[in-house]
Amino acid sequence: MDEDGNEITLDARESECLFVLTGGLEAATVSACPGCRCRVLAAVALVDLLDAAPPHPRGTELIELADEAPTLHLYVVDGASDCEHPHWLDPLFEEWLDAGVAPGRHARR
Repeated sequence: MDEDGNEITLDARESECLFVLTGGLEAATVSACPGCRCRVLAAVALVDLLDAAPPHPRGTELIELADEAPTLHLYVVDGASDCEHPHWLDPLFEEWLDAGVAPGRHARR
């Protein structure tokens, strides 16, 4: 999702495929929870990563989201995880929360 709340929701198979094709999104990750797949991505780096990776069925949509993002970052929310992110300690965790991710029971402030 982007800071304005525009998002693309992937099912479990699409998500797994994306992580396999992109090496876990590591090359585009600027901050991440070490316990789950939640992370902050550099939008430009994500476009480069998707361009270099084998095709993903939702790749065009993901590139469009990144190209039109109002800020330099995109946010990955791992909806399948119950992680509370206790070890995500860098400052971009707060940015991830502020981007519109509902804190709920799955995120700490």
